[in-house]
Amino acid sequence: MPPVDSPAVVDLLAVLAYAELTAFDRLAEDSRLAPTLGGRAALARMAAAEIGHHGRLTDRLTELGVDPAQAMAPFVSALDAFHEGTRPSNWLEGLVKAYVGDGLASDFYREIAGFLPEPDRALVLDVLADTGHADFAVREVRAAIKADRRVPGRLSLWGRRLVGEAMTQSQAVIAEHDGLAELIISGTGDLGGVARLIGRITDAHTKRMKALGLNP
Repeated sequence: MPPVDSPAVVDLLAVLAYAELTAFDRLAEDSRLAPTLGGRAALARMAAAEIGHHGRLTDRLTELGVDPAQAMAPFVSALDAFHEGTRPSNWLEGLVKAYVGDGLASDFYREIAGFLPEPDRALVLDVLADTGHADFAVREVRAAIKADRRVPGRLSLWGRRLVGEAMTQSQAVIAEHDGLAELIISGTGDLGGVARLIGRITDAHTKRMKALGLNP
């Protein structure tokens, strides 16, 4: 594997650090939409895991001699725009967003992590590991579908909107940061490799939608 430019490593760690911070904010907020105390507690525990991931990433940025706040700042606008444009209106939409939208973003960053040297590769893969949200979201959404057959149609449309917005956000992040773009191109080898990467991410998204009982 060719050596990775340190600015590209910093960019990836920084965008993930901010993504984890916003995930904490959203999960804590969405927990208040939960119809049960059990659901509220489950999301609160996931939020705690996300802020723990954020801390590990910012610690690593500090080790690299970078100020975490300054490193994260260039990514605030794009990520905030995505979340403002996809704010869930209810509990189920919040679950689908966390499972489908965040899952797609995690797949994208996980692919890029494969091009990193250690120890950063292991760190990124570890913080992107499932915090228990997947099984919880699938159970809740499938139960809601069983109780009300109008649910899958609405949530399927919501899921398709999320994937479109997430892809747009990812492209914006890459376009504004040459280091990340070069990392992807060099890691995949050529544009054909990039196309295969996108194909794998799209396939994973389709599987998640089907796992929820929704049409991709």
